Amino acid sequence: MEWLKSIAPNLVAYSKNFIESCEQTFQMLLLSGIISFAIGLLLGVILTITKKDGIKPNAVIFHVLDIIVSFFRAIPFLILLIFLIPLTRSVVGTAIGVKGAILPLVFGCVPFFTRQVQAALAGVDPGKVEAAKSMGSGTVGIIFRVYLHEAVPDLIRVTVITAISLIGLTTMAGAVGAGGIGAFAINFGQGLNHTDIIYVCVALLLIIVVLLQGIGDALAKNTTNKTLVNKKYK
Repeated sequence: MEWLKSIAPNLVAYSKNFIESCEQTFQMLLLSGIISFAIGLLLGVILTITKKDGIKPNAVIFHVLDIIVSFFRAIPFLILLIFLIPLTRSVVGTAIGVKGAILPLVFGCVPFFTRQVQAALAGVDPGKVEAAKSMGSGTVGIIFRVYLHEAVPDLIRVTVITAISLIGLTTMAGAVGAGGIGAFAINFGQGLNHTDIIYVCVALLLIIVVLLQGIGDALAKNTTNKTLVNKKYK
């Protein structure tokens, strides 16, 4: 504690606020991340199978979803936050705090992750899809046994990329009342001219990103090796 006081005295003075901000950031990451992963994966799969040369072509579904995803992806997140304030208030009852940030974060993250999932599934060998079809596999079987199974390493990589992007979105959400590390850095760091607080917040976010990237790379490498072994013995 004495060492911390010597390098970041203002952070120690506002340590309770700092801890609360960290908790808020992790809550936003966890809740919005889980929801975005589920919705983004589903939409990515639907867009993959309903495209022109997909296993279940459907021009109407594909084009409608493609336009919606492109629309929300094109809107800058800060503008999206303001745009969604009425919807956020009607759904969760507030547009501030962690509770009010989840919905905008999901809307900001899902389109990005959907495109990432599309790119990951596009790398699956079409020959394996055709082979599964010839053996009588249905749509659900091909999705789980071919697309998702073969794309596991790439899906891990794009999930990590999206998680890192989501960290940036949470800091921006903090600038408009969502709380978290971003709000703490702005209110107590920039607002009160405490540079040590800003430095610590930047360092903490950097550590989180490095840890996420390291874990993601290790998991992707491990699953890639397993996939190669399975291919060899098949």
